[in-house]
Amino acid sequence: MTPELTALTLAALLQVLQLALYSIAGQKQAGTKAALKPRDRAIELTGKAGRLKRAMDNHFEGLILFGIAVMVITYSGQNTDMTALAAALYLLARVLYIPAYVFGWVPWRSLIWAIGFLATLYLLLAALM
Repeated sequence: MTPELTALTLAALLQVLQLALYSIAGQKQAGTKAALKPRDRAIELTGKAGRLKRAMDNHFEGLILFGIAVMVITYSGQNTDMTALAAALYLLARVLYIPAYVFGWVPWRSLIWAIGFLATLYLLLAALM
């Protein structure tokens, strides 16, 4: 498996971890009864539970572009040391983004997000070169 595909797989597992963290925090805040009911109305979570949800949603958004970038790089055979580095930077940024968002690390959260986004952008542009 290429380093880019390894990073994509680990990023997907990170998403699973984020879903678990959000689910635990959300159920703790809203209660088991609310968590088991049909969601005719959204349960508004606050504090760390709400921030875990937003960090998870942000990763879903970023993972789509990253997944496309990795697939194009991989299937076109354009893997290089630089694309492997970009994939690793994306993954590291996504790992660091969780505590940065949950604990409100300002301005670091935005910088960490930008590193992950720029790594993805690099992969997309590298695929076109």
